[in-house]
Amino acid sequence: MKLQLTSLALMAGLLAGCAGQSMTHSSASAGGTVEGSDARMIAITPELVAAPRTAVNLPPTLAQYKPQAYQIHPGDTILVTVWDHPELTTPAGNQQQAVTNGRLVQPDGTFFYPYAGKINVNGMTIEDLRSTLASKLGQYLRSPQVDVNVVGYGGRVAVAGAFVDTSPQEFNTVPLTLAQAVGKARIDVEQADLAGFVLSRDGQDYPLDLDALNRDGKVAADIYLKPGDRLYLPFNDRKEVYVLGEVIRPQAINFKTTDMSLTQALGRSGGLNPVTSKGSAVYVIRGMEDLQREPATVYHLDAGSPAAFALGDRFHLRPGDVVWVGPAGVTRWNRFLSQLLPLSGIISNAAAAQYNMDR
Repeated sequence: MKLQLTSLALMAGLLAGCAGQSMTHSSASAGGTVEGSDARMIAITPELVAAPRTAVNLPPTLAQYKPQAYQIHPGDTILVTVWDHPELTTPAGNQQQAVTNGRLVQPDGTFFYPYAGKINVNGMTIEDLRSTLASKLGQYLRSPQVDVNVVGYGGRVAVAGAFVDTSPQEFNTVPLTLAQAVGKARIDVEQADLAGFVLSRDGQDYPLDLDALNRDGKVAADIYLKPGDRLYLPFNDRKEVYVLGEVIRPQAINFKTTDMSLTQALGRSGGLNPVTSKGSAVYVIRGMEDLQREPATVYHLDAGSPAAFALGDRFHLRPGDVVWVGPAGVTRWNRFLSQLLPLSGIISNAAAAQYNMDR
């Protein structure tokens, strides 16, 4: 909170400096420094916003991963059926649920079955385990017919952050995709930062901009998950831009997408105040976080004509940006008078009182 208040104080000082300047379009377009302040002024021109958006692609490691046949994991519950041998198939009785008659794979990946002993099944496929059990039981039974099923799954995907349901999600024999996991968890659309999503796998974090990957009519390719993956979707409470000055509703605006355009920010604030604002004095202040290392950058939009908002729609804001709309000259004069007139009244009353006392 102290840091935020300090930043706002610095913004106020910088904006006051900008308000007192008579910047010309030529000096702004040249990228000059605002006289008397630590800021560089750059005009928002068609050339500045002409660069296309950078394409966002999936990390190759995630895109190339394709799940194979289901592999048994610690925590799985295995139900083994040996036909014509109910004493091996349902030792707890036929009336019990399948999971009750199943056998748990221990944390070290081992699994015990009568006459087969302890087997390390971690990473085995269901067919691998069936063949192994049939071979071991064949030493005691004649041509055993063995079937293996997983009736409880120990593999999980952890879910955290701006989701409605953050319960861990189970794996099964059907591959689980990222889209399915996110759909089941349900994104909290009011509080989520879609651009900050992170998938953690095998000790490595993979940032995934869900907004950019599914933008412009595209749908991101499936990403298959693995047991042990972690999904984190951050909240957008720290992803704000600040709209100040002569707008209808000055405010801090959260956004959950990759970016927000200048026109969007002004629109959400109700637009420029038609009475008090100066259309040619729309500024975006960027880089207030570390003024000791480098000066802030002030981008200037001359919004005197409606066509200027087309430029603003292509100028993308970043978290922490400050949008400031300056007052018109008559507004400054009216505010000066509103401050001067009460003062003149006080002076007049004081003079009258002094005159009466002298008489």
